[in-house]
Amino acid sequence: MKDGMNMSEKDLLSCAYCSIKTCSHRKSDFPEACPTINEDNQKIIADCKRIYLDSEEDKKMILSAAKTEGLHYSEYTRVEEIVDFAKNMGFQKIGVATCLGLIRESNVFCKILQAKGLIPYSVVCKVGAIDKSELGIKEEFRVRKGIYESSCNPILQAKLLNNAGTELNVVVGLCVGHDSLFIKYSDAIVTTLVTKDRVLGHNPAAALYTSGSYYRRLLKEE
Repeated sequence: MKDGMNMSEKDLLSCAYCSIKTCSHRKSDFPEACPTINEDNQKIIADCKRIYLDSEEDKKMILSAAKTEGLHYSEYTRVEEIVDFAKNMGFQKIGVATCLGLIRESNVFCKILQAKGLIPYSVVCKVGAIDKSELGIKEEFRVRKGIYESSCNPILQAKLLNNAGTELNVVVGLCVGHDSLFIKYSDAIVTTLVTKDRVLGHNPAAALYTSGSYYRRLLKEE
């Protein structure tokens, strides 16, 4: 736990501050604040285990994910993991919710899906061509001011893929918040291939790796 935090350690979900990781190896005692041993969480823990065992869909997902991880750990790329997971689940129709700025990457990804015997359905973020002004977005919040500018439309992306009957939807570079709306309205389960970061070449973890140097401003308290 970070020193000086004005919160109750027992009440705070603080796994990010843990250096023991007992939940993974069980070779040492659990820290006092660990949610695994919190008495209030015991029913939730038992309920979740029951879901994995009793829900056919959720059980299939946890087993399929484990199969991909266990057989191809540190061997498969993210692209290959998505393909493998989809096949483990018995999926064929794969939705691709893509950012316009990553249309070339989505084109390649769809070709890969087809090569692996899967059927891709892709929908770009600007689908529907609704001007931002129609949604009440102020001029000051437009990227290109004074001219027509389509809003991203993640809800329509989700609904079009829903109509297509996709079984797994893959996010390719949707903006922060837009990806949240897409996931909210998607009928199919969702995974991510590319997480958008325009500054860092879609590698947002780089900001964390360099938070002690180039991006030290991120740790400046407000």
